[in-house]
Amino acid sequence: MCLIVLAWRPGHAQPLLVAANRDEFYARASQPLAEWPDVPGVFAGRDLEAGGTWLGVGPNGRFAALTNIRNPNLALGTRSRGELPLAFLAGDLSTLDFLQQLKAQSAHYSGFNLLLGDHQQLWHFNSLEQRATALPAGVHGISNADLNTPWPKLLRSKSALHSELQAPHPHRLLELLADPTQAADTELPQTGIGLSFERLLSSAFIASPTYGTRASTALIVNADGSRQIVERSFGINGVYLGEVALNC
Repeated sequence: MCLIVLAWRPGHAQPLLVAANRDEFYARASQPLAEWPDVPGVFAGRDLEAGGTWLGVGPNGRFAALTNIRNPNLALGTRSRGELPLAFLAGDLSTLDFLQQLKAQSAHYSGFNLLLGDHQQLWHFNSLEQRATALPAGVHGISNADLNTPWPKLLRSKSALHSELQAPHPHRLLELLADPTQAADTELPQTGIGLSFERLLSSAFIASPTYGTRASTALIVNADGSRQIVERSFGINGVYLGEVALNC
């Protein structure tokens, strides 16, 4: 994922709301949201190149999502980051035990943010800082920097999510992810990828001939652990490819 905004509301009838965009090269093969036949109970999109996922839910109310940390000066990891959400969703370690184990292994991966939890707890892990944090209640966001780094698209998306808290609906969450507004040059982060690419990546929804938003996902988690997920898929230049809706 390259953009995740969420509302974490412990004790609420809908404790977790998530709106997330996965940005990737169109040439990288993937499958849309579905239950994995080889991992029953896991519902997620699937990266066909490395075999992992970027966002999904699993048995016992489990939720996991991933963003890359953008820093071209860092050494590339030897393992795919997408295996981390899958390992949590398909496993039986507690969240804290999984994070403790992850600290010893995170050097094998390029920089990442990982969100893990269920309808009762939610944690964020930053691999560069080796820091695991229990999220406080509120609206939070992650792009390709640390949690709540105030990049323009993250600020706009969090503000839009605030407006949906009273009566959240998956299609309204998907609408906020469709924002094509690019930031002014004076507001762009400097992450070492050049001005033209910083501009392209500064919108919530990204479209170009080679790279862009491949999937937009809305997730609503209820206090009883039931979940509603809607995912829209997109192709080259942002062409709409279809929608999947699941209750699990």
